[in-house]
Formats: sequence, structure tokens, C-alpha cells
Amino acid sequence: MILRALYRTPLSKEFNPGYYMHKPSHAPTYIFALLNIQQTPFLKPQRSLFTNHCCQSNHNTVLNSLRMTSTSKPTSRVLVLGAGNFGSCLADHLADSTHRVYLWARSKQIVDTFNKERRNEKYLTDHVFPEGIDAIGPELPSADFLNDVDVVLFAVPTQGLRKVLEELHPRMPKNRIPLMIFVNKGIETGSQALTLEIIAESCGPDVAKASTFISGPSFAKEIVKRQPTTVSVSSLSLSHAQQASDLFHQPWFRCYTGADPVGVELAGALKNVYAIAAGIADGLGYENNTRAGLITRALAEMTRIGSAYGASPLTFLSLAGDLMLTCTSSKSRNYTVGYRLGKGEQLDHIIRTLGSVAEGVTTSEGLKPMTQKLGVYAPGRDAKDVAIQLMNEPPLREIDLPQGAGAPVEELKKKLGVDSLDPA
Repeated sequence: MILRALYRTPLSKEFNPGYYMHKPSHAPTYIFALLNIQQTPFLKPQRSLFTNHCCQSNHNTVLNSLRMTSTSKPTSRVLVLGAGNFGSCLADHLADSTHRVYLWARSKQIVDTFNKERRNEKYLTDHVFPEGIDAIGPELPSADFLNDVDVVLFAVPTQGLRKVLEELHPRMPKNRIPLMIFVNKGIETGSQALTLEIIAESCGPDVAKASTFISGPSFAKEIVKRQPTTVSVSSLSLSHAQQASDLFHQPWFRCYTGADPVGVELAGALKNVYAIAAGIADGLGYENNTRAGLITRALAEMTRIGSAYGASPLTFLSLAGDLMLTCTSSKSRNYTVGYRLGKGEQLDHIIRTLGSVAEGVTTSEGLKPMTQKLGVYAPGRDAKDVAIQLMNEPPLREIDLPQGAGAPVEELKKKLGVDSLDPA
């Protein structure tokens, strides 16, 4: 079965070309699993795996079977900072993975309602959360509390991250660094800093080098339904990336490790901006050709930006660089912002009524000065005319990576006090 093959494949790096040259016969891949799809009893063509009740029941049966047969993992005490859509769904996932989870929220009302009713009254409102989660807040945890925490997961918006880190870092244990995982996707306005830089400036280079970043096609509403989800996990420390992968790994949630946190950050931040552009095109009434062209050219552009920054071009072909989900689905907050803009709504009204944060809006503010500094051609256009103006650009080479790439990464290496960003 696809799900069994996906789960039982050993945890691995996301890009390892040698693996496919000398792949052992016992290691299944997506393609091998798909080739056997007609032989899978409950995957007959006339059925829909996740909408047909019978197939959903089989899906749940497989998950429960894999839960029972999977090896037991040690329980960790996990602090999740941020009770929005993504923070809440990851807290739910980790609690279902037998970890003890503490979900911090800025709102006392959210905390009180959560602990009383097992519901988040603002996000994922229809979902009932498991007993393994306690909501805390609105004050940030004390030093005594943090001393007993194994993992801190940051799910706060990028624009508020520096303030949280500056307040939290003095309370962290002095003799050890808990596993620190960041799932925000954005670029700090004003400074144009990536999260890795914010961490280095707020907490020091040792914390930054041990930090781990997660990105990939992962809608919160699908994670809480236990739909199969895959993500990229990246760190300058491969041991920390592996720890994060082990923490999250379940039959419905698979992690691929990597060693390019700069690329993972840029991919996660940039694709939110492109999702707004794709939404605008759809809102204006453009059809499939236009959408496909925008998304494909977006991949080329963000690869150029990432290469100029000093990231690996391969990272933008990874799960972190996935454009399909966020640029095509009405579940995407950034796509929704773009779609409503295309329909003529004002941005202030959209943000006020969206109900959650679309980080692509603030990321776009810092993106133009960043690309100008990098010398990457990304001029920016009026949103409603972008498709027409794109078509009127002079013919160009399709793929053309910039020369002299990597200056920002050189500056980052100085902040971290290292000669190389190769993983430790």
C-alpha cells in the first residue's frame, strides 16, 4: 500500500542522488508504490481514497495498524509557542505521538477555553484536541518551566519572532539548549533578515547553529485529519535535524532531512508571495495556462533569488519549495488574499477579515529591497496587470542563475562565527 510504503521507508535525506544509483531492493519509493496501485484492494479506480466512506475507514484502519506496529519512541516535553492554525495542528500531532505538549497562546480566553473544552475557539474551531495538551499563557513561560522542556517549537509570525526570542532567551537553561524548531515562513521587514539571522542576533551563534527549520506542503486542517503529509526538516546540525524528524515521524507525517536552512527558509517565505500572485490571477479570471506559467516562472525566480543569496538551487525543488499546494488551493491563506484582491477587495479589509496571518503580505514588503541588493531581476509589478506585463517582457533565457552568488551567506557565516555552513 502507498501509505505503508511511505511510512516504512527509512527516514532519509531529501536529496541523495547516490541512493537511486545503488538503491537496495527492499527500499520502496513513491513510484514503486504507485506502480502497484491496481493491486491494492481498496484503491480501485472508481473510489476516492479520502472522500469515500469505505476508503476513509480503510485509511484509518491502516493508520491504527501502523500505530500499533511502529516502534515506541521516548516521550518529550514540548512547548509550542503560538496557538494559531499551524501551532495548534502541530501540538495536536505531537500529543497524538505520545509527547507531553504545552501550547502557549497570547489570549487568556483561548487558554481558558482550550483547557476547559479541548477546543481552540479561534483556529481549527471544529477540532477536539487530545488530553495530552495543556494551554498556557498569556505570559511567556518562566525559567523554571523552561528548565524541564525538551523541545521548543516556534509557531509565531516572523514579524513578532525577535521580540519573543529576546524575552525568552534569558530564561533558557544555561547548561543546555533544548531542541529548537521553527515553522514560521517569512522575512523580517526593515532588516530583511531571515529567521536564522534573527536567532543569531537574539540568542547567539550557538543557538542558531543548533536550530531546526520545517517547511513543506502542510495545511493544518489536513494534518489534524491525519492525511499523509511530508515536509523538509533542515539544520546546520544534522543531528538536530534528525532529532526533529524522529520527534514528528508518524504513519501520517514523514520528514526528509537536509542541511540548507537558508534555502528552506527562503523557499517557505517566497512561495507565500507567489501564492498571492497566483490568487490574483485566478481572481481576475485568468485560466489554467496563465496559472501554470506564473507558478513555473515563480519556481525559476525563487531559485535565482536563493542562489544569489547562497542557498542550494536543489532546495527549491524540495518539499520546502513546493508551489502547487499554496498556489492552487483555496485553503491557502496567501492564495485567498490574492484571490480576493483580484476580485476587487481592499487589502486592509482582507487582512482584517481573514481570521489568520498570511505571512506573504509582510514578506512582499521586504522582498523588493532584498532582490535589489542581490542584483536579481525581479522588478515587481502592479498586481492587476502582472500577467499582461509579464507577457510583454522581452524574450529571455529560461534558466539563468546569477553570477557571484552567496554574499548574504558570507555575512551570515561571520555572524555565526563559522567558515562554512556545511552541516556538523
